[in-house]
Amino acid sequence: MLFVRAAAVAARLALAALIEVLLARAESHLDWPMPGYTHLQRAQPVYLGHHLLAYVWMFLRDRRRFAAVIEACGVLPLGAGALAGVNFATDREMVAQELGFTSVSPNSLDAVSNRDFALDYLAAAATVATHLSRLGAEIVLWCSEEFGFCTLADAWSSGSSIMPQKKNPDAAELLRAKAPRIAGHLAALHGVLHGLALTYNKDMQEDKEHLFDTADTLALSLAAARGMLETAAFNRERMAAAAADEMIAAVDVADLLVRAGVPFREAHGVVAGLVRVAVDDGRTLSQLTDEEIAALAPALHPAELRALLRDRSWLESKISAGGTAKARVAEQLAAARAALAAG
Repeated sequence: MLFVRAAAVAARLALAALIEVLLARAESHLDWPMPGYTHLQRAQPVYLGHHLLAYVWMFLRDRRRFAAVIEACGVLPLGAGALAGVNFATDREMVAQELGFTSVSPNSLDAVSNRDFALDYLAAAATVATHLSRLGAEIVLWCSEEFGFCTLADAWSSGSSIMPQKKNPDAAELLRAKAPRIAGHLAALHGVLHGLALTYNKDMQEDKEHLFDTADTLALSLAAARGMLETAAFNRERMAAAAADEMIAAVDVADLLVRAGVPFREAHGVVAGLVRVAVDDGRTLSQLTDEEIAALAPALHPAELRALLRDRSWLESKISAGGTAKARVAEQLAAARAALAAG
């Protein structure tokens, strides 16, 4: 229990350090446009700062999960004996206070057989690892020639064994690979405890391997993620060029129709028709003729459409709370810093 508590405290500290790096990178890239994706297809543009802050909120939730682990480790089992208690009227509350525990276990059988705190730790660690794996997967994509959004420092990359031109995002790839390892430890300990009669059984010594390896793996993964992000270089021009794709303004074009009184369920289909004609002919939306626009979208003024596409105001139009407009991202950044400071 003391090991788990110490590991949870260490995880919270490592998460705080990682969050600080993400906050700094988000602030320095607050208004760098990039495409947002669904199904790995360009969907709508966002700012890089907004994208990085998504991971901040994930890791802030992870810190709260480890806080719950620390709370679960605050129940003193000492005094439960082998399983039935002890023959001496010990002051367990005094012992708990002296050892830094917040309460005592109310049932000696439960105290001996309880490994929920270990499961809680492994569950929190598995969720962090999953978040890190998603971050790693995106970095791998962004570092590819096809995306070209990001370059990792040499310290977090490797060359190829045979192809001298290669620079492989090893650290990001390993973040993906470590996640199922930690999740496997969680599943394995559930398997150890499943169907286990009270109280102690030798099976329970198997918790050590899963806990120790998880603590080591998680510490390594968090440190690697922090170092990798701290030194990563983002390509503003490449991201901006991808975010300038007119097709990802389709929702904003539909919103023009909504403002003209067309229900969105109809506007969606109308804009899909415009997109289909443009794609079939290898053109952009702004290259459609006035006649084509009038035929396919009578409620849409061609001049309005072209002004929208020319101004590329799609990012700043997302003004709802939590949206990607620059003012909203700045507010979010301040809120995330406050949340981190609050613990």
